[in-house]
Amino acid sequence: MPELTWVGKDKVITHHLDVPYRVLDRQYSFDETGQHNDNNGSENMIIHGDNLEALKALLPKYEGKVDCIYIDPPYNTGNEGWVYNDNVNDPRIKKWLGEVVGKEGEDLSRHDKWLCMMYPRLRLLHRLLSPTGVIFISIDDNEAAPLRLICDEIFGNRCFVADICWQRTYSTRNDSKGIPAEVEHLLVFSKQPGWNPNKLERTEDMDSIYKNPDNDIQPWTSSDAFAPGAATHQGMVYAVQSPFTGEFIYPARGRCWTFEQSEVLRLMRGWTEYELRDLDDAEKRAEVCGIPVAAVKPDVLGIVLSKPLDEARADAQAVMDRGQWPRFYFTKGGYGGVRRKTYLDSVGGLLPTNFWPYDVAGHTDEAKKEVRAIFDGRVAFDTPKPTRLIERILKIATEPGDLVLDSFAGSGTTGQAVLNVNKQDGGERRFILVELGDYADTVTAERVRRTIHGFKDTRTEEHVLFEEKLTLSALRKGENLLAEATEIFEQARGNYTKVLRPKIVTKVTGKSGSSFVQVVARQEHEDDVSGTGGSFSYYELGSPLLIGGDLNPEVPLERVREYIWFTETGQAYESGSADIHADFLGRSVTGVAYFFAFDAEAPTVLDREYLASIPAECAAEAYVMYADTCVLSEQELAAHSITFKKIPRDITRL
Repeated sequence: MPELTWVGKDKVITHHLDVPYRVLDRQYSFDETGQHNDNNGSENMIIHGDNLEALKALLPKYEGKVDCIYIDPPYNTGNEGWVYNDNVNDPRIKKWLGEVVGKEGEDLSRHDKWLCMMYPRLRLLHRLLSPTGVIFISIDDNEAAPLRLICDEIFGNRCFVADICWQRTYSTRNDSKGIPAEVEHLLVFSKQPGWNPNKLERTEDMDSIYKNPDNDIQPWTSSDAFAPGAATHQGMVYAVQSPFTGEFIYPARGRCWTFEQSEVLRLMRGWTEYELRDLDDAEKRAEVCGIPVAAVKPDVLGIVLSKPLDEARADAQAVMDRGQWPRFYFTKGGYGGVRRKTYLDSVGGLLPTNFWPYDVAGHTDEAKKEVRAIFDGRVAFDTPKPTRLIERILKIATEPGDLVLDSFAGSGTTGQAVLNVNKQDGGERRFILVELGDYADTVTAERVRRTIHGFKDTRTEEHVLFEEKLTLSALRKGENLLAEATEIFEQARGNYTKVLRPKIVTKVTGKSGSSFVQVVARQEHEDDVSGTGGSFSYYELGSPLLIGGDLNPEVPLERVREYIWFTETGQAYESGSADIHADFLGRSVTGVAYFFAFDAEAPTVLDREYLASIPAECAAEAYVMYADTCVLSEQELAAHSITFKKIPRDITRL
C-alpha cells in the first residue's frame, strides 16, 4: 500500500501518545429549565479547548465507544488562519505549528503543517471509534488526496467505505476561473471492514413509478424477468411457452430466469395449465449460456402449455381482462415478452450513493441562512455546514441510542442535527462537540441552547412586481417604462416589508444574457421554530493529571480516582464506593476489587495494618492496590491475590 511521507511525519506519528491527559472541568449544565451550576447528568458534552487534548481526555471513558464521528477540519485553502500548536518537541514542528498557516505562495510548507496537525488527531479518533463505528470527514480538493492516504494508513484501506461528493452549491459561479467547484468530499472510513449504511426513507418521486394497471393488491413496477449468470445457473435456463402466441420464450443470451423453475411454473399456472416437458433444446440452451452443446446440463425441462393453444389463450385472456395478473406477466396485451412485477413494499428504503445533491443534503447558502435565523440575522460563523447534510449522515450511520462525536464543532451544526433527528424518530442519540475557538460558548453552545428551547426564524419571500425586458421597442418608450415601474413601486410601498426601487438586472442563460427593468418586493415572515428539548453540559479543559511524572496536586482526588478506575476497567466510575472504604474504587465485572491509597500530605504504605482496614464488603477474588510503597512480601501478596501498583510509576499513560 502506498504511504504518504511529508516533512515532520516522523515527529508526529506517535505524538498522540505524548499528549498530556487533562481532566474535563464542567462549567455549567443546560436543559429545558435553562442554565444552572448543578450537574444534570446529561450525556451530551460541549468541550472548549484544543481538540487534540480533548480527545485524549475522552479516552478513559469513551475509547472504542463512539458510534459515528463527523469532522469538518480546516480545508487549508491558503485563505484560512487556523492555529494548532501541538507542542511537538522538534524545532521544525514547533516553528510550523506555532504559527498561523500562510497563504498560497507565501508558505510552501503549509501542506506539511496541515498533515502534522491532522495525523495525531486522526489517531485518537480511530481509538475512540467503536468496532462497528464509522467516520465522515468533510474536505475539498485541496487536501482530499493526502487525507485519503493518511486515512488508509490509520484506518486501513480495507476500511475505506466511500468518497461521497456533496453538491455544496445550487448555482455555478460565472466568474470562476478554470473549472468551478460544485462539490466537496465526504471521506468515509469504518473501524472494521464490511460496514454498511442504513437505508434512507423513500421519496414521493421514487414511489411515483409504482403503478397498479391491473388492480393488483398493491402498486408495482415492471422489472426484468431475467438475471445474469446463465453459465453458472444452467438449471434456470429453459423455455417458457406463451399462452397467447404459443412461442417458446428463452432468457436473453448470458442470462437466466430470476426464480427457481418450481416458482416460475407456479406463477405461470396463474395464466393457464402448464407442465414440465423435455423439449430436446440443448443447442438453444447452449446458445443462451454461451457454452458448447456438450457442456450443457442435461434433463432441464421446459415449461409448456398443458392445453391446446386456443384453450390456453382463452384462459390467459380472461386473466388479462380480469386483472391482478400473476407476478410474471406478458407485455403488449399478452403478445409481447415476459416481465416481472416488483412490488413497492418489497423494495425497502433508499440505499445512499456516493453523490449527494443539494436538494437532499442542503447547500452552503442554506447553511448560512440557518445560522442567520438562529442568531437573529447575523452570520456567526463563516463556513457552516447545512443541518440536512449532518442529518443525512446520522440517518445512514446511527441508531437511536448511538454516540456522535464532532471534534471540529464550529458553529455547532452537529449538535443541532443530533437533536433534530432525535426529535424526528424519538431517539436518544448523544453528542460530544469539541471547539478550540473562543466562540465555543457564544456560538457553538449558544446554537445548541437555542435549538433546545426554540427560536424565531425570519423568512423572507421575494415577489417580482414588475419586469420588462429591455428590447429596442422598450427603449423607445423609455420614459413611459420608467414611469410605469415607478408607479408600481409607489403603490406597493406599505404593503410589503420592503420594496426595492426600479432597477436594471441582467439574467444570464448559457453564454448569453438579457437585461430587464424590475421592481422587487420583499416580505418577511416570522415563524416560531419549536425547541427539540434535550440537554448538555459545558466543559473546559482542566489541569494535566501528571506533571513531570508526578500527580498534579491541582487535580481533585476524585478525578484521579475516576481516571485510575477507567484505565483499569473501562467501566463507569461510581463515586459511592468511597463510602465503604476511603480508598475503594469499586469491584469490576471480572470480580477484581481496586484500591487507590493516596495522600497528598504523606506517603501511603501497603502493609498488614492497611489490609486489616479493608471491610468485608470489599471482599473479592483478586485485588489491585495502588500505594506509594509496599512492605508486604511476594508470598503475602500472592496469598491474598493482590497486585501492587506503585504511585505514580504504575499509573497508565494513555
